[in-house]
Amino acid sequence: MDLNSTSVSPVITDPAPIHNSMLGINSSLLPYSQSGVLTKQRKRPIKLDDVRSNGWLDAMQSSSPSRKKIIDDIEFAIPLEDSEDSDISYESWLLKYPPALNSFQHIMDQAGSKKVVIFLDYDGTLSPIVDDPDRAFISDNMRNAVRNVAKYFLTAIISGRRRDKVHDLVGLSELYYAGSHGMDIMVPVNDKLPAEESTNQQGREVNLFQPAREFIPMIDEVFRTFVTNTKSIKGAKVENHKFCASIHYRNVDEKSWQVMAQCVYDILKEYPRLRLTHGRKVLEVRPAISWDKGKAVEFMLESLGCSQTDDVLALYIGDDKTDEDAFKILRERNLGYGILVSPNPKESSASFSLKDPSEVEQFLESLVRWKEEKEMINTT
Repeated sequence: MDLNSTSVSPVITDPAPIHNSMLGINSSLLPYSQSGVLTKQRKRPIKLDDVRSNGWLDAMQSSSPSRKKIIDDIEFAIPLEDSEDSDISYESWLLKYPPALNSFQHIMDQAGSKKVVIFLDYDGTLSPIVDDPDRAFISDNMRNAVRNVAKYFLTAIISGRRRDKVHDLVGLSELYYAGSHGMDIMVPVNDKLPAEESTNQQGREVNLFQPAREFIPMIDEVFRTFVTNTKSIKGAKVENHKFCASIHYRNVDEKSWQVMAQCVYDILKEYPRLRLTHGRKVLEVRPAISWDKGKAVEFMLESLGCSQTDDVLALYIGDDKTDEDAFKILRERNLGYGILVSPNPKESSASFSLKDPSEVEQFLESLVRWKEEKEMINTT
């Protein structure tokens, strides 16, 4: 099969949802149509002139935490300095996204007899955002907090990184992992779900679900091209996450952003089956299939036997745009709460907020104390 094409511009819109399934599970959890081929998109890719007119530069600039934006429904600007006015703005934002630490008891009151499942992003959630992604290390205290949470709750990491890479960074085999924004999932064996059987480091039988496997050669090819074509752009860093490729511009001078965006655009237009998404100072290229972190959350909950609202309270903690799909799923299906990690006000589908990884650590420690106290009461 020819993986390339030279006649269509890059896809920058999400593909249409799927309605059919040939594998016997909820069709909304599968990126394929009944015929087994990739689904057609809702509309043809938009014909774009260049990166100045297609919105790529605006999206790149808006992903910078220092850029001032307006949140229409709250009607205030994101604070850039620690001033009295910015404090007022932040306090106003907290009315819509209350601090999860202050709201902890309210959150856990909703659990009742339900099974609590914890989903965690990695970068910016368990580790700080740093200039070099290879040095985004989790602290020993955070690792211990996650380890203790996993003793009492089903706990999963859903990251844009490669699954094996984030597993190595976290260093805990008792967790479940989903890499490449949920396109590479490791879950317990369940005969009802289509996947490949494997064995994890604890000797447990697990399933590997990889809905975009056929794209691996294409992603590898695009990655190598990105590496070659961005060599002249100082500060650019390209990563291969197996099912997606990312081009970081955190260390690229803003004057060179247009050059980098044009480079990515010129390459991506040769691959109409791939699409571009924007993260925090990163351009990410992934397969144009109906799959994201929200779909991954649904799939993992179903595989864990926790897909009904009466059975589960899911908590998803994340900081990036890609986590919004998971926040939205939890809100729409009434499965639990999204918790946004952000020091600055921004629109979100989350229900609560935390400022930074240090507050994430405190929240995880609170979960452990809550569970231990609950068990102590039940035994007396």
